[in-house]
Amino acid sequence: MVMDDRDRPVYMISVAAELAGVHPQTLRGYEQKGLVVPKRTEGNTRRYSQADIERLSLISELTEEGINLAGVIRILDLQGRLEERNKEVDDLHSRVRRLKDRVHELETRENVKELVNDNENSLAIRKHGGLLEEIIEELDKF
Repeated sequence: MVMDDRDRPVYMISVAAELAGVHPQTLRGYEQKGLVVPKRTEGNTRRYSQADIERLSLISELTEEGINLAGVIRILDLQGRLEERNKEVDDLHSRVRRLKDRVHELETRENVKELVNDNENSLAIRKHGGLLEEIIEELDKF
């Protein structure tokens, strides 16, 4: 899986805290509550991505508006679910477009086959027109 640049863990805790406008201890508390999950280096140092910084900024904005951490957790959970559903809807729209294209392709093939068959029948009738007329006349007698 290719890592998006915004998901690449590059910021140490002090830089992440400064970018998010919070104290490093606050980041540790958010991590304990599961609000943010920084990646860890081999030496167990926290590394935050741009996506983490954006999430931390949203958390700060929500708490400044008076929403407690339980509310923030719920909002972030619902936001994550909404993003998943939006992706599912986009995937379904894409699948419907592919199916519509496939149906159109199959309908076009069927139309072409009908035209070819009609042309072949028309040629056969012209080629054997006299014989067919005789057969029709004989059938009419019955």
